[in-house]
Amino acid sequence: MSTVFDPLRLWTVSADVLAVDRGDAEGVVQRQRARLALLLEAVLRGSRLYRALWPASVRPDTPLCQLPVVTRAQLMERFEDWVTDPRLELDALRAFTADPARLAEPWMGRYMVWESSGTSGHPGIFVQDAQAMAVYDALEALRRSPPQPLARWLDPLGLAERTAFVGALGGHFASHVSLLRMAALNPWLGTRLRSFSIQAPLAELVAELNDFAPTVLATYPTAAALLADEAARGSLRIAPREVWTGGETLGAAVRTHIEKNLGSAVRNSYGTSEFLAMGWECAHGGMHLNADWHVLEPVDEHHRPVPAGQPSCSVLLTNLANAVQPLVRYDLGDRVTLQAGPCACGSPLPVFTVQGRQDDPLRMAGRGGRCVTLLPLALSTVLEEEAGVFDFHLRQLDRHMLELHLPLEGETGRAAAARCSAALKAFAGAQGVVQVQVRVRLGQSVPRGRSGKACRIVACSR
Repeated sequence: MSTVFDPLRLWTVSADVLAVDRGDAEGVVQRQRARLALLLEAVLRGSRLYRALWPASVRPDTPLCQLPVVTRAQLMERFEDWVTDPRLELDALRAFTADPARLAEPWMGRYMVWESSGTSGHPGIFVQDAQAMAVYDALEALRRSPPQPLARWLDPLGLAERTAFVGALGGHFASHVSLLRMAALNPWLGTRLRSFSIQAPLAELVAELNDFAPTVLATYPTAAALLADEAARGSLRIAPREVWTGGETLGAAVRTHIEKNLGSAVRNSYGTSEFLAMGWECAHGGMHLNADWHVLEPVDEHHRPVPAGQPSCSVLLTNLANAVQPLVRYDLGDRVTLQAGPCACGSPLPVFTVQGRQDDPLRMAGRGGRCVTLLPLALSTVLEEEAGVFDFHLRQLDRHMLELHLPLEGETGRAAAARCSAALKAFAGAQGVVQVQVRVRLGQSVPRGRSGKACRIVACSR
């Protein structure tokens, strides 16, 4: 299978990334300004939506703070006016992402396409051209901090590793698509890169991982913690050198638990469907923004800037790598805190902390009195992919009972309630939960967590 890849672009971006890493903070700022001007020029030329939203006085050198904030719902509603390639049509792309047989297939032979999981309540479809993919490839290959730097320098793409990704496989999600793309680029990697479903029964997942024996495990913190539990019990017998986590908040206690029981160094990252490689941890534990290729503005509830050291209410993303589906002052919804001053590692890139998803694992009653853990990402995927519901609040009442709140009402709400109840019962039963009950309440608002995203899955002990 062919894929979107331009070796010349990758080489050019990689050389620039290395130059930035050897430079200073002013070099990062200069690149930001130059790339922002090029982006605004392309947007003014090709996006009808932005031209309609922006004042007529906007020029390529207009400061970002003078431009309006946009949201995913707003952009998706006028998709064809948003994108700068008129051949990109939303209905065709939705049909494409609805077909699991076309995972990681290049769209029109020139674009990688993935979908968001709908955490914000509005699923998105994101299109990346060869330039954007070259940026993501270079950032991931050159800025991930490995425990053995020489080994990674000799093998920057990890070609000698056996990499296992444990995540949501039911849709065209960025992580899974990226893994399949890497295998397409390097057919030899087909046996060394494998994806495992987070929705699989735990015993089945453990057996498959034991058989594969990965040297790198990539997953969400809650899933890594659950696998660390299995390793502590002796059922999981893998010895990965690295565990890559992302997609959720990684607390200090969870990190220690994973490192102790899996015997691996943990490398945390920050990425989104909107920009795949937002930031990586350095060897000193600082999370660095890849600010040479995007602008991240921490803001308060009124979209006013917040100073370094103060947690934001949300954050605005401007993607400097993608001019086909431009994101300019896009409300990402995450809560971040920029740190004042440089990192001890010497990198010129800014340091920040991010408050990710706060959903809980649910510990339910299993057969023979044992405890069965239902992972939040798996539950979210079940409701999104199988029931077609994206805005919800799932609360555990006890070891057998779940309560689902939906904002929907009427016949539409009752139909969604039936789908959700059936999907949750089937999934929980397959995991080994006994006598699971699901109570659905319609017309309920969905609470929002500190990250600004929906607080969707809450354990009864919270």
